[in-house]
Parts: sequence; structure tokens; C-alpha cells
Amino acid sequence: MKEKSKKSNWIDTLKTRWQVKSVWQVFVILIVFALTGFTVMYGKRWFFVFIGFDKSTAWYWKFLLWIILILPIYQIILLFYGTIFGQFSFFWNFIKRTFGRIFFFIKK
Repeated sequence: MKEKSKKSNWIDTLKTRWQVKSVWQVFVILIVFALTGFTVMYGKRWFFVFIGFDKSTAWYWKFLLWIILILPIYQIILLFYGTIFGQFSFFWNFIKRTFGRIFFFIKK
């Protein structure tokens, strides 16, 4: 009789990848990512209206401003929610890895 190999589920995969100890911590991290994404998308609309962008504004201006401003703002909001939910150290390390990868490609 062959023994079936145990497949890990997606939560266990995230626990291993993120090096966290509990399912609850994975859940909290996913909530923080969701809140951050929602906040950035809602804030983008408000910010673009605030600075006078509308449907007639060229897409490349919106895209350029999005890349220049939203990347750092996203990281700040991520840290904010991460701190509120008690996961500051995870998100601080996540941000350091993210910017490390970005600067690695810029250096090449």
C-alpha cells in the first residue's frame, strides 16, 4: 500500500514562506494587506480629485504620479496597519526586503 504524500494547504505554505508561527498570524497579515490595498485604492481616487486630475488627464501623468507617490505611501500605510494589528516587525522586515529587491535591480 502506497502512502499518500501529505500536501500542505495554502495557509501552511504562507506560514512557511513568511516564517510565522500560527494560522492566526497569517490571518492577521492577510487582513493588514487587504486594509492597506483598500486604503490606497480609496485614497488614490480622493488624491487625484484633490490635485485636479480627471478623466481628461493623460494616463501617463497618472501612472507616473502613482509610481512616485504611491509606492512609499503604500509602505507607510502597511506599517501603520501592521503596528495597529501587532505585526510591526513582520511588516518592517517585509518592507526592507521589498526595497532591497528594488534597489538591487536599480544597481544593476
